[in-house]
Amino acid sequence: MNSMSFKQVDVFSSTPLKGNPVAVVFDADRLDDQQMAAFASWTNLSETTFILQPRDPRADYRLRIFSTLDELPFAGHPTLGSCHAWLESGGVPKGEDIIQECEVGLIRIRRKEKQLAFLAPPLLRSGPVAAELLERVRLGLRLAPGAIVDAQWVDNGAGWLAVMLSKRQQVLDLKPDYPALSGLAVG
Repeated sequence: MNSMSFKQVDVFSSTPLKGNPVAVVFDADRLDDQQMAAFASWTNLSETTFILQPRDPRADYRLRIFSTLDELPFAGHPTLGSCHAWLESGGVPKGEDIIQECEVGLIRIRRKEKQLAFLAPPLLRSGPVAAELLERVRLGLRLAPGAIVDAQWVDNGAGWLAVMLSKRQQVLDLKPDYPALSGLAVG
């Protein structure tokens, strides 16, 4: 892999080292899928993004998003961090809003002063969680029976399964059993 320009961006915080980091690789059109996956694994961040030329003429740029394990069709903090990095590196939108192309389609990003916001894409998966899977989640979160008061899929690209607990302190006290939770994204 030749030398490439990339930036690590702190998303959701103006204080250095307090946000959610994402690595952003510029001009990534010459990289293949394996090189992108290897680079994302090397950064060891939750997500690494690759900015490419758009395929859709309405888009300002195309974005591919990789976790350390696989490619994601969409994710929120990589969308915002990559847009910030693209603008900071001299990117100029075609219109008032920035249009990012990713695997789920076109994402409209609005800029107001130094703030960025996007309209989330439609859910790919929603609805109830199977009882067996929910029990596995409960055990993996080391929760008592009945502690989960509601659960559902809220997947617009990253494969989120949301659970609701009755008290804030229960969330703060979580000490998950990560090996027990591994592989749930395919559930």
